[in-house]
Amino acid sequence: MEKELRGACIIGQSGGPTSVINSSAYGVIRTALDSESITKVYGAAHGIKGVLEDKLYDMDFEDARELELLMNTPSSELGSCRYKMADPDVDDTDYRRLLEIFKKYDVRYFFYNGGNDSMDTCDKVSRFMAKSGYECRVMGVPKTIDNDLNNTDHCPGFASAAKYIATSCAEIYKDAHVYDTGMVCIIEIMGRHAGWLTASAALAGISGCAPDLIYLPETNFDMDEFVASVERVYKERGNCIVAVSEGVHYADGSFVSEAKTSATDGFGHAQLGGLASLLANVVKERTGVKVRGIELSLLQRCAAHAASAVDVEEAFMAGKVAVESAVAGETGKMVAFKRADGGEYKCEYVLVPLTSVANFEKKVPAEWITPDGAGVTQDFIDYALPLIQGSVERPTENGLPRYARLKKVLAK
Repeated sequence: MEKELRGACIIGQSGGPTSVINSSAYGVIRTALDSESITKVYGAAHGIKGVLEDKLYDMDFEDARELELLMNTPSSELGSCRYKMADPDVDDTDYRRLLEIFKKYDVRYFFYNGGNDSMDTCDKVSRFMAKSGYECRVMGVPKTIDNDLNNTDHCPGFASAAKYIATSCAEIYKDAHVYDTGMVCIIEIMGRHAGWLTASAALAGISGCAPDLIYLPETNFDMDEFVASVERVYKERGNCIVAVSEGVHYADGSFVSEAKTSATDGFGHAQLGGLASLLANVVKERTGVKVRGIELSLLQRCAAHAASAVDVEEAFMAGKVAVESAVAGETGKMVAFKRADGGEYKCEYVLVPLTSVANFEKKVPAEWITPDGAGVTQDFIDYALPLIQGSVERPTENGLPRYARLKKVLAK
């Protein structure tokens, strides 16, 4: 047992929002407020940038009920950022500023809630603090709808997005099969390099409404084969529903999306979009059938009304375990999920080194993709189905969701 370390903590959120990231934040905040070792709890305004700019929210000013409502609130309530920190061995400017802020507020615990790039930031901060001799325990709290974090069975945020996608695909399927005239529907789903979200469209098959074709970025895309497959399905069934990842690419690695060069984010990732419209135009020109392109876009990230109860609970536990582990002496780790053996789904929480997570991407296994590259196997269904179980009883006000209303009082 490590000696007790007393001091304040900071919780920051980073990267794209999800339906349950605030559940993780609440897991951290509530557990930290209740800990005798943590003297003060601060929330970083817009992630690591808020720390660098000395913009920290004092959680002592928040009402307990409003904090609890974070469990019902989508997106990143503390504010997020996409800020890439340099390698501290190359440029330690930001890290020296962090150390200055940590000393100012006596911060001895740092929790960072995010995906791949956020775990990279977390790892760099952890290594710098250790090298500088300043005792601060740093823990990563996983988050990403993309489900592509390495060394964990799955990630908080994925299950709720998957549930929303499967539900939306089933609803689109029902709508598209109303008329006595056929139609092709092409549904664009998020996922730059990993196709977990797009694969989740297959879960609509549980309701008898699965897409006819599913294309992931794990395989090369061929436009001629795509059009031929759509035409074949349309002739056989009178309709065709396609789910396609925004990140599908040709054999040379170039994105099919027409928006591939429009912009990049702070980490140099291409900002994708417009794929559904592009493919719809190609199919219409080549086949002459009625085609509709649908881009789920931001709707799939924060659809808290369709959140999985499993996802909400596991997200909270990820934050809770992070704090408990840090107080017990752990640092430089991320809370990961391990699926217990046996027929009944059970999640165990384990710690993995941040270095084993940062800058890695977990892809959909090749054996879970059908040989023709246009669908997923039962193995994926068996993997994803337990994660989307259960609905959450959501507080409402005037018929609408009641979200947290934090005071966000800046620390002085």
